[in-house]
Amino acid sequence: MITQTIGRKLRQYRQKQGYSQEALADRAGLHPTYIGQVERGEKNITVETLGKITAALEIPITAVFEELPQPAAPSEENYPLKAYQILATLPEREQAKLYTILAQIRTLF
Repeated sequence: MITQTIGRKLRQYRQKQGYSQEALADRAGLHPTYIGQVERGEKNITVETLGKITAALEIPITAVFEELPQPAAPSEENYPLKAYQILATLPEREQAKLYTILAQIRTLF
């Protein structure tokens, strides 16, 4: 989903500037087929390649991340996260003991 959204945004910027996929690929030092795959969300683009494309488009790299859907914030009742935070503060030996206890409790359900 995010790769498709980033690809659409890159396509919009490319078209707005009047570049063909071939022209953008040439400016970015990439293959035109790759540009098409990125724009369709078929390739999981690296940050380095994204930097090449945004530099070729003369836009800040952050422009493609604007208005992306944000993950929901964890609720206050996010018990797995709370349990992890507690366990992470304990020495490994105590973590192992608590894990054993939790595993035994789990068999009761």
